[in-house]
Amino acid sequence: MQIAQGIEMLEITAEVMGGTDTLYPALLWDEDHAVLVDTGYPGLLDKIKKAFELAGVAWSTLDTVVLTHQDIDHIGGLPSILDEANGTIKVLTHPIEQPYIEGERMLLKHTPEAIAAAEAMLPPHVPEEWRRAFLHLLAHPPKAKVDAVIEDGQKLPVAGGVIVVETPGHSPGHVSLYHPASRTLIAADSLTVKNGELHGPDPRVTPDMATALSSLRKYADYAVENVICYHGGLYRGDAGRRIAELAEGAQ
Repeated sequence: MQIAQGIEMLEITAEVMGGTDTLYPALLWDEDHAVLVDTGYPGLLDKIKKAFELAGVAWSTLDTVVLTHQDIDHIGGLPSILDEANGTIKVLTHPIEQPYIEGERMLLKHTPEAIAAAEAMLPPHVPEEWRRAFLHLLAHPPKAKVDAVIEDGQKLPVAGGVIVVETPGHSPGHVSLYHPASRTLIAADSLTVKNGELHGPDPRVTPDMATALSSLRKYADYAVENVICYHGGLYRGDAGRRIAELAEGAQ
């Protein structure tokens, strides 16, 4: 879905743990460059390329990937994208997230206890081969080199300019992006949409909920009309008021 000139919300559905999960990465582009914000789970390359085609953006213009944080549903597709591009794509993320994405440290949410809990949640009808592959992925998540780090207030020169907003809590180095030209917030996992309503981060997968809610106060510095949530998709309406209500939960 095109939000405005130079900014698209992609819709990618993946099979996960015996069910489906629909993700909403963002695509930013101008005449010569395209930036993909988050890459989905492993195995989604063809679907992402198809989404580019539907958006009318040439895959060959993709030269930057921004990873908002380290979770596997955001970084999982990165290695295959880089392999496909053959060294032409630059990867950006927050410095706190870098060692996890590069594999120097284990992903924070992939503790032995978390992996055991994920195994317990698998439906009984899941084939044993699929079960083993899933657990191996959790224990050995994808990794890739980060080319440069991004920090709060930095402006990325694409689609008329996109501002980095540090929003820790869901992960220590979680970032969001703000596109002033369209008043669009790419919220990643700092916000979610459920049944058409805007909500805060999912407490089940947000280790530091108090910090995550406090981070929402930073959005008050920006005029927000559209919110792209990685889980739930697009929210349009009185976003600023609603975000302020959610941020009050940190007080």
